[in-house]
Amino acid sequence: MQDIVAETAESIRNMTIRGAGRIARAGAGAIGAFAEGYTGNTLEGFRTDLDEAVRTILASRPTAVSLWNGVHSTIRDVDSSSSVDQARESVIRNAADFCARSEKAVETIARIGAKRIEDGDTVMTHCNSSAAVGVIEEAHRQGKEFRVFATESRPWRQGILTVTQLAEAGVDVTLIIDSAVRYVMNDTDKVFVGADTITSHGAVINKIGTSQLALAAHEARTQFYVCGETYKFSPMTMAGDMVEIEERETSEVVGPGEIPDSVKIYNPVFDSTPAQYIDAIITEVGMVPPTAVYSIMVRQLGDAVFYKE
Repeated sequence: MQDIVAETAESIRNMTIRGAGRIARAGAGAIGAFAEGYTGNTLEGFRTDLDEAVRTILASRPTAVSLWNGVHSTIRDVDSSSSVDQARESVIRNAADFCARSEKAVETIARIGAKRIEDGDTVMTHCNSSAAVGVIEEAHRQGKEFRVFATESRPWRQGILTVTQLAEAGVDVTLIIDSAVRYVMNDTDKVFVGADTITSHGAVINKIGTSQLALAAHEARTQFYVCGETYKFSPMTMAGDMVEIEERETSEVVGPGEIPDSVKIYNPVFDSTPAQYIDAIITEVGMVPPTAVYSIMVRQLGDAVFYKE
């Protein structure tokens, strides 16, 4: 079953699978499928092959803590297993459990976040976050009347996915170019964005441009909410590790011959939004201030908070 691992890794790498939650579920699911189809008969061999599969999946998006947490949640019982069958069964079970909990978390976040949207509101969102979009869709299902501005989110234009999804749900949605954020923010009541990584001190790493929304919201006194499952909390940051900002291919920005060869291109995927610009983080365990991330992480992870190479 290495094929499904390689295929999933490539789909994450080339952005066919995108969004932190979807990436995490895809990675966990691929590891679960690997274990289900494994035909070796020794525990040592399974652990060796599993390590290779894990490395392949994690290398597809090295900065995505959701993927790291999802995969490691899936393999957490392998070291304590006493047989290959026990190890395989634990991986299969844990993968299914993680994916189910992830989906449930998005539903819970939607119910909590929707309470913050009121009739007559104008809401803004960025990129294509299943958690943030879920909040908006849930508020619409509850019969609330409001409108949405969604950013285009270049260079991959994930905002196209967002406006299509919201329009199909019947939401009043308008697509705006990324540079229009500050211009539109004065007419916006609330901002809901997703998260790729949430650090132990409450900063949020998300799609490039998120900090622009946060700064504009702060200036306009517009409420700014982050919608993020707790498996996006980064235990590595508790040990002092920095979050690496991934830089992608220049071909995503310009095509061949469009600009002189001497011009450099910088294409970072994410940026960091400081905790002081975030009103609350909406998680499956409730709406919390950024300052609460550390205590939640300790409570959920315990002694496992420190990442070991």
